[in-house]
Amino acid sequence: MSNIYESAEATLGFISSPCLTKVELRVACRGISDRDALSKPDPCVVLKMQSHGQWFEVDRTEVIRSSSGPIFSKIFLVDYYFEEVQRLRFELHDISSGNNGLRDADFLGAMECTLGQIVSQRKLTKALLKQGNTAGKSSITVTAEELSGNDDYVELSFSARKLDDKDFFSKSDPFLEIFRVNDDGTESLVHRTETVMNNLSPVWKSFKVSLNTLCSGNHDRELKCTVWDWDSNGKHDFIGEFQTTFKEVRTELFAQIQWECINPKYQIKKKNYRNSGMVILNHCKIIKMYSFLDYIMGGCQIQFTVGSGSYLFNPFYFTASNGDPRNSCSLHYIHPYQPNEYLKALVAVGEICQDYDSDKMFPAFGFGALIPPDFKVEHLECVHARPVRRIQGVVEAYQNCLPKIQLYGPTNIAPIIQKVASSASEEMHTKEAMEYFILLILTDGVITDMADTREAIVHASHLPMSVIIVGVGNADFTDMQILDGDDGILRSPKGEPVLRDIVQFVPFKDFKHASPAALAKSVLAEVPNQVVDYYNAKGIKPKCTLDYESTRTFSP
Repeated sequence: MSNIYESAEATLGFISSPCLTKVELRVACRGISDRDALSKPDPCVVLKMQSHGQWFEVDRTEVIRSSSGPIFSKIFLVDYYFEEVQRLRFELHDISSGNNGLRDADFLGAMECTLGQIVSQRKLTKALLKQGNTAGKSSITVTAEELSGNDDYVELSFSARKLDDKDFFSKSDPFLEIFRVNDDGTESLVHRTETVMNNLSPVWKSFKVSLNTLCSGNHDRELKCTVWDWDSNGKHDFIGEFQTTFKEVRTELFAQIQWECINPKYQIKKKNYRNSGMVILNHCKIIKMYSFLDYIMGGCQIQFTVGSGSYLFNPFYFTASNGDPRNSCSLHYIHPYQPNEYLKALVAVGEICQDYDSDKMFPAFGFGALIPPDFKVEHLECVHARPVRRIQGVVEAYQNCLPKIQLYGPTNIAPIIQKVASSASEEMHTKEAMEYFILLILTDGVITDMADTREAIVHASHLPMSVIIVGVGNADFTDMQILDGDDGILRSPKGEPVLRDIVQFVPFKDFKHASPAALAKSVLAEVPNQVVDYYNAKGIKPKCTLDYESTRTFSP
């Protein structure tokens, strides 16, 4: 079974882009009742993943003989994609003695969930459902753990002393290069310092490099360091070299270390040659780089928000440019048998993000409409009086309110961004990674407050929030592409640049004939990195798991 997941990937094609990370799933069961009254069951858990509406086996545990509360040693390794709903099914079978196959096995129960639900709760316990979806006394617990990688960074600072002088009329202009020696003997350049002009005892600027880049995570991997005298013609003069490893480098945490810079030719030709100078490691600091799952498993919740409340959701554009919702040509037209583009985008994205919210209660807001009984224009109006449950509740609230309002205008985006930024600003002051805000904007492309919107996005780039824009219809989305900033740095009208890229724009028409998963994947692809970039830049660590596990409860 070791290669069954890889073969499933190739056959089914449900891994189509680099995964965010790999997750280890550990499984245990309790309270298993045997269908044979004379002996205990011989349990085995089969993991299946849904693709194109069908379940396919990914892997299975070992068979534990005679156990009603097995803790399986087999670990499921799965690729994790934030931008996809990855539906999993855990089936428990009683395997006949002397036969590890499922053909003659007894089905004891199953549990279905998403991978997002598991990683957001870290440990998920649910009842095993028998045939007919009836719950018995048995349960299954699935624990998630991110596969340890080498994403940490190291900050290094070097200097040199008494380097050889290679210039006739001035002193050497030294710079340092660090190479990683690969398994096949080739060398990969890791870092090149700046050149310090006319100085035989240079102090180079500190720099940061990931451990993956520096040594591929292997602390014993050889590092080759070379010192050169810079020449303007590009024919730099070799001063000397030395070899080390990161294992040796990190000992600087306890004591300063230095290396002799050796020129092999001089070593052979000169009898009294000692070295061509000394290179000193002045500073070594390992910087822990936390991942998206570190923050999610540490209790950080993804909040879809459009206002000042704590669990808020999606803005609908009730502007006249969308057309009369009673007309089949309107973008808001409610077809009796199929959702409009607004609802398709909402469900595709919302189904993923609701897994990362604890109570799954969402107030629904819209703006740009005339609201009864006075029919005054509102730029931010509640679609439902009370928070609604799950994404389906938002859909129903939208459908119920649409016949009661008159579409109007203008389409002002800045107020909704400012509302979200207000909530995100409060979270920023806590200096904890507990809530990250995502604003989903569904628009037909016509923006009437572009200057204010640019100003609002620049301000929001300093806060724990991201803005997702889905362009609905066939309008001109030039303004939205400007806000995305992929073709250049977005600036406010005053010229202030965004601190970080927080806007992702996707035109719905590009996914009109694709699956909802494809739309969600494209829309949410940048969110994990945006979350990580914000908290790492602020130096905010994930909240310790033990601090929230006992108090955090999740609705099904």
